[in-house]
Amino acid sequence: MAHVLVVGGGVGGLATALLAARRGHTAELFERDTRAPGTALDRDFFGWRRPAVPQATQPHALLGAARNVLRDDLPDVHAEMLRLGARERHELDWFDVRPPARPGDEDLVMLQARRIVLESALATALRGEPGVVTRYGEPVTGLTTAPGVRVTGVTTPSGVHQGDLVVDAGGRRGGVERWLTAAGCRPPVVERHRTGLAYFCRWYRLPAGLTEGPRRPWTVTGGAFAGCAVFPADNRVFAVTLFVHTEDTTRSALRHPAVFEAAARTFPPGAAWLALDAEPLSDVMATASLDNRWSSLVDERGPVVTGLVPVGDAIAHTNPTLGQGTSLALWAARRVARTAGNDPGSARFAAEYHDWAVRTLKPWFDYQVVADGAIGERFATRAGRAGTAREVAALFECALEDPEVMRARARVRHLADPPARAYADSQVRARVARWLAARPDYEPNAVGPEREEWEKLTAG
Repeated sequence: MAHVLVVGGGVGGLATALLAARRGHTAELFERDTRAPGTALDRDFFGWRRPAVPQATQPHALLGAARNVLRDDLPDVHAEMLRLGARERHELDWFDVRPPARPGDEDLVMLQARRIVLESALATALRGEPGVVTRYGEPVTGLTTAPGVRVTGVTTPSGVHQGDLVVDAGGRRGGVERWLTAAGCRPPVVERHRTGLAYFCRWYRLPAGLTEGPRRPWTVTGGAFAGCAVFPADNRVFAVTLFVHTEDTTRSALRHPAVFEAAARTFPPGAAWLALDAEPLSDVMATASLDNRWSSLVDERGPVVTGLVPVGDAIAHTNPTLGQGTSLALWAARRVARTAGNDPGSARFAAEYHDWAVRTLKPWFDYQVVADGAIGERFATRAGRAGTAREVAALFECALEDPEVMRARARVRHLADPPARAYADSQVRARVARWLAARPDYEPNAVGPEREEWEKLTAG
C-alpha cells in the first residue's frame, strides 16, 4: 500500500484522498484555505470567499459519468448529497412517457446540485475515514525530489512531508509546474485553446411550495451571437447563465441585474424559469478568459518527472459549456486510487498513467475544444450554420422529439459513448436525415432575440 500526498482540497483532491483510503492506502491532504466545506450550504456557497477556486460559485453539471463514480465507489457520498438536497433527473424523462429501458440507460442520470453539496459530502466522508489526515490552512510551498527527477514529498510551513506518490489536485494555477522547473525538470507539454466566451450567472430560489421548475423547454439554447442555460440544483435553487463572445460590445451591460434578466427572458429557458417569481440569491457573477488546457508530464523523451501525477484541472481544464470537468476529475481520482500501490515512484507508473489519461480523458478534452471552437466562431461572426454544422444542430433538435436520437445524444452528454460511436449509428443517422428532409427550410439557432432587439435591451 502507498502513502499518498494530495495537493489541493477541491473536488479532485477530496475525491483522490477518500478513494485512496478506501483502497487501503493512507493519504494526507494539504489545502491552503483554513476551512473545510460544511453543511451550511447557503452560507458556504454565497459567503465563503475562495480566490483559489474562482469557479466555486459557478454552476456545475454532475453528469452520469460523475454520478456513476459516486454511486459505485462512494455510495455514502452519493447518499449524503441526496440528503443535503441534491436531485436526480433521468435524461429520458424529457418525454411525457419514458421510452422502454435498455441496458445502459441507468447511466444517463444527472445529479443536480451546487458544487458545495458535493464538496460537503466528500468532506463529511473524509472526516470519518481513519486513513486520511487533512491539513487545512497548510499550503504546499514546494516539492522534495531525488535524482531523476523523482518527487518524494512536499514542503509546507510546518516542514517536510514524505510520501510514495504526490497528486497534484491544485488546479491549473496551483504552482506545481513552477516547482518542477525549479527542481530541474523538463517543462510539461501544455496544449491550450482559448474559447472566446464570457459567462454571466445569477442564482435564484423557487418560491416556497414549488419543488421543481418546468420540465420544458430544454434548459440550454443558443442563438447566432448569445446563449442561455438554466442549471437546476439543490433545495429549489437554480442558476440562469448567459454567454456571449468576449469581444461582444454588449458584454459589460449584462453585469446589471435588470439588463441580465431582460436579456435572459428573450430565450425560452430563461423566460420559463424567471416567470416563476423566483427569489434572486446573488448578484450577476461574470467569468471570462477561459481556455481549454491539457497539461502532460510526459514528452517525446518520456516522463519529465516521476512520483507525481495530476488530476482535475491540473491535467485537463475544460470550459464549462459541456459540464465535463467534475466527471474527468473523478475518473482521474479513481484511477490514482486503484493503481497507487503499483510502484508509484517509477517511470513505468508515470507512463502508464499518462497513457491512461490520453486514452480516457483526452478524447473528451478534444471534443470540448471542437464544440467551443464552433460556438466561438458562430458568436464572433454571427453567422448561421450550414453543411455538417447544420446536421449536428439538427441532431440536437431532433433528439427533443425522437427518443432514439435523444438516447444517443444523452450517451454522449453523459460521457458514456464518444460522439463518433453514438452518432455513427445507422438508425440515428437515418432518423436525423428524415427529420431534416421534413424541414427543408430548417435554420439552426433560430431561437432567441434578433441582434437589434438585443442591443436595445442591453443599452437600457
